[in-house]
Amino acid sequence: MLIADRRKQAKIEQVVKNEHALILETANGSIRIEPFSEAILRVTYTLRAQFSDIQGLGTLPKLEVCPWDYTEQESTITLATRKIKLVIEKNTSAFSYYDHQGTLLTKEPARGGKHLNAFDSYKTVLDEHSVVEKIETPDGVKEVVRDAQKVFDQTLYQTRLEFEWSEEEALYGLGQQEEGSLNLRGTRQYVHQANMKIAIPVLISTRGYGILQDTYSPLIFNDNEYGSYLYNIAASELDYYFIHGENFDEIVSGYRSLTGRASLLPKWAFGYMQSLERYETEQEIIDTVKEYRRRQLPLDSIVLDWQSWEEGKWGQKTFDRSRFPDAKGMTDALHDNGVHFMISIWPNMHKSTENHAEMEQENGLFQQSEIYNAFDPHARNLYWKQANEGLFSQGIDAWWCDASEPITPEWNAFVKPEPDQNYLAFHDTAKIYMDETHTNAYSLMHAQSIYEGQRSVTDTKRVVNLTRSGYTGQQKYGTILWSGDTSAKWKTLQNQIPAGLNLCATGMPYWTVDIGAFFTKQGSMWFWDGDFEDGCADLGYRELYTRWFQFGVFQPVFRSHGTDTRREIWQFGEKGEMFYDTLAQFDELRYRLLPYIYSMAGMVTLKDYTIMRLLAFDFMEDPEVFNIKDQYMFGGALMICPVTTPMYYDKQSVPIEGADKTRDVYLPAGADWFDFWTQEKYGGGQTVTATATLDRLPVYAKAGSMIPMAEVAQHSGASSESEMKLVIYPDADAAFTIYQDEQDNYNYEQGDYATIDLSWKNESNVLTIEKRAGRYEGMEDFITFIVEVIGKESKTIIYKGDEVTCSW
Repeated sequence: MLIADRRKQAKIEQVVKNEHALILETANGSIRIEPFSEAILRVTYTLRAQFSDIQGLGTLPKLEVCPWDYTEQESTITLATRKIKLVIEKNTSAFSYYDHQGTLLTKEPARGGKHLNAFDSYKTVLDEHSVVEKIETPDGVKEVVRDAQKVFDQTLYQTRLEFEWSEEEALYGLGQQEEGSLNLRGTRQYVHQANMKIAIPVLISTRGYGILQDTYSPLIFNDNEYGSYLYNIAASELDYYFIHGENFDEIVSGYRSLTGRASLLPKWAFGYMQSLERYETEQEIIDTVKEYRRRQLPLDSIVLDWQSWEEGKWGQKTFDRSRFPDAKGMTDALHDNGVHFMISIWPNMHKSTENHAEMEQENGLFQQSEIYNAFDPHARNLYWKQANEGLFSQGIDAWWCDASEPITPEWNAFVKPEPDQNYLAFHDTAKIYMDETHTNAYSLMHAQSIYEGQRSVTDTKRVVNLTRSGYTGQQKYGTILWSGDTSAKWKTLQNQIPAGLNLCATGMPYWTVDIGAFFTKQGSMWFWDGDFEDGCADLGYRELYTRWFQFGVFQPVFRSHGTDTRREIWQFGEKGEMFYDTLAQFDELRYRLLPYIYSMAGMVTLKDYTIMRLLAFDFMEDPEVFNIKDQYMFGGALMICPVTTPMYYDKQSVPIEGADKTRDVYLPAGADWFDFWTQEKYGGGQTVTATATLDRLPVYAKAGSMIPMAEVAQHSGASSESEMKLVIYPDADAAFTIYQDEQDNYNYEQGDYATIDLSWKNESNVLTIEKRAGRYEGMEDFITFIVEVIGKESKTIIYKGDEVTCSW
């Protein structure tokens, strides 16, 4: 007969309080609870004799001293701050989290929810006996290790953190997934880096809390018949932060207090970015910009994709002089036209390049690899030195750090790997080169290279880094994340919306897409899977592209890019034709909204705001919004409802007969809503049928909001800051803060910026423009506000910086 061998229980045997933490010594390891603020607890669980003192790569040292205390009862221990109460069962160390009013936020199972499973981690040693195969991939030639020696490195742990989530609770975050999930309840998510995945170990709940797992290796989120938990593949201990917030903005603010505030992008980064795979020569780039200006289509930046280098010198950070004979002259010409220049750079450098030779000489590469070791400070400094000498010195304004997750084994397969296979293949491949506990974190360190490098040579240009991957804390390095090399399908467009919403919900404020998808046509590999063989000659693709473009207008960063077919606006028709006219109309709309967008960007940095907001950010009290995947808030005023099905043409230009050119829109309860185009008002808490003709993206403005707008300009630098239209949507009180600064330097960090608080009192119909706070070089002495209150006459206010009130 078998005899049951009961597993060790984490029964609490001793409680120790010191100045910073409560330490629970249990029969199965030690638990440390550190109040980081009144609303944040750090929890660490270890089976070792001591806790690790290693600072997480993406988190900041504790700064705040927070008052807290604990009490011990017969069966429980209670730790309390002013905003959180944690109740711990003595027999199992099971945690239950409450707010200060005693409302349960979440809890672990009664048996306890923190588990560690030890395993031996081995380093791979690549030498002359290793079997390494070179393969061609869309991200360049890569080496695949088939066989190599392994030596013991350290004992690590697989960690498991279990919860009993409530039935009505919705969960979001964990970065960007490509499958189209919004509310993660009932799903299984593999949280690792890939071309079309971005791993951020942050989970937020409609119950008013968030979890930041301070780990740098892949996770699994699970919520199904097999359990509800977060599983981590390799860590030295279980380490996480519990963040309480009354709403998602407070939770995001808590995350950024732990990992760093988001840096402010320059104003031009919020204008239109034209990209393509790829512009071949400097003359082609200049001619493209001239054509935008000739057609009076607003444009702020143009992008040079890969192979700016000489033929065969992949990853070299210098220009091919045969195609770019005067790179500095090119960037000067672009700047004269009000256009900024972004260039693609890579973490890998071919062995034939001077950059590789220098890196190799300085031991800056991963073993037997063409990828530089971004975890090594010396290699980071050298990488920046190369980028500065070869590119930044030529007038470059922004970086496109492509393949910032340099390990992408899924792109070596002709058939798409299963999610669990891809999860393991990523980690198993990455740990050949990196510490096994850091395989998710390469992009974070790569972004640090660029940010700290550029800040070391100038403060006159803000760092702009468009990058394909992100991780904890990366928001402080001037990064814009994008959704990877997608394929042109209507289903892809549908899935992009929740992908971006979950990414932004993790505290990463700047996200964008390849408008129209990267791949337009069918290729031999699984990822090259577009539906439109004729590219932009196909009217079906023109319709898809136009709807994607409309979606792009209402993203934090507005950018077109792709291969297979040209992407400039005139490739989709000519003036007077419906596709061209609609693209031009929405390009101009983006520029009209720049004061609204840039003000929100200021609040991202100053107030931890989030621009692209899933509906639960603003309507957590309405559970109807929890699972809506195709509507979102763009700031606090505008609800965007993308069109994600064809209404005019199928692929190969086949007309769609009798299609209903409308879509259903749910108007969240708790507010009234105005149709952005017609100004017609609707009550909240209902579904309406919205007009969705090609030129009409359904957009609704929330009653009790206001939007500052500008006249259309050809680029952000030409947009007037001395005159703006202020649209007020009444029937509720409203508030907004206008943010202004010098637009492209770091003087704002020293307080060189201005804010203007606006408020609308609906009962008295009074607008108050508060006294302007702050100032900066070049600030306008006065602003002319043309105020339009919906349903009332317009009025003009000359604002000279002192408080002004105006009534209707």
